[in-house]
Amino acid sequence: MRYAAIDIGSNAVRLLIADVIENNSSISFKKNTLIRVPLRLGDDAFLDHRLSDRKAADLVKTMQAFRNLMDVYKVVDYMAYATSAMREAKNGEEIVQRIKNEANIDLEIVHGQKEAGMIYASHIEQSIDKSKNYLYIDVGGGSTELSLFSAGELWASKSFNIGTIRMLDNQDKEETWEEMKDFIRENTRQFKTISGIGTGGNINKLYKLSEEKDKAPLSFGKLKALYTYLNSFSLKDRINVLGLNQDRADVIIPACEIYMTVMKCANIKNIYVPTVGLVDGIIQTLIEKNFSKPS
Repeated sequence: MRYAAIDIGSNAVRLLIADVIENNSSISFKKNTLIRVPLRLGDDAFLDHRLSDRKAADLVKTMQAFRNLMDVYKVVDYMAYATSAMREAKNGEEIVQRIKNEANIDLEIVHGQKEAGMIYASHIEQSIDKSKNYLYIDVGGGSTELSLFSAGELWASKSFNIGTIRMLDNQDKEETWEEMKDFIRENTRQFKTISGIGTGGNINKLYKLSEEKDKAPLSFGKLKALYTYLNSFSLKDRINVLGLNQDRADVIIPACEIYMTVMKCANIKNIYVPTVGLVDGIIQTLIEKNFSKPS
């Protein structure tokens, strides 16, 4: 049996097709196919507050391709979510209707709190020490979602309009940064030690570049050194010399800045990078929806 997850982000659009594995009483999933299309919807949404005809057409075509792939892979259930860019596009709902009519995909534009909930639905904390305190940090193109867990319980969660595309377009506001810092200080001061859990394409790439082994966490010092190293290259050289994708080479610098700011503010020394994202949370949510036993 196969499920699919679609994540329409501010930088890229993703389709994950996953095989659901039933093993006695446990249900898990294995990634089968992951496709990422760098549409960069945020450039339109954050500057003009609407998607241009060209971007909207590209998004509809991408959704049609995703629909065809889901049919070929015989996907039995799916969820499609759009995040920060579509939240801000005044023609977002109109495009949702076009996608329904032209690609036969039901798409939901989710608010930041639901986005955060979907990300930690991937149950990352189950693979680490539940007795500890963790701050989930998910950095996207348009927003940063923060969720604080202590002893496996959610303490606080909030979404902030700070993201990599937003920063590149100079659409991040100083008061939003201050609001995020206040939220972190207020909710973390009662905890002596907090570890970070980083999700999103940029932290996954940074972790790969760090060459840490055996799922060891990334230290603040190592992250800062990576930031300095990447910043020493021009955008062109980050693409040609370091081999970064064009749509990753520019956003990775502001992503570093967001992660470092959050870690510094929360006094986080180490960040775990489980290389999961919103699409993993969506698949997990589908499993829980379809396999939950009636009480």
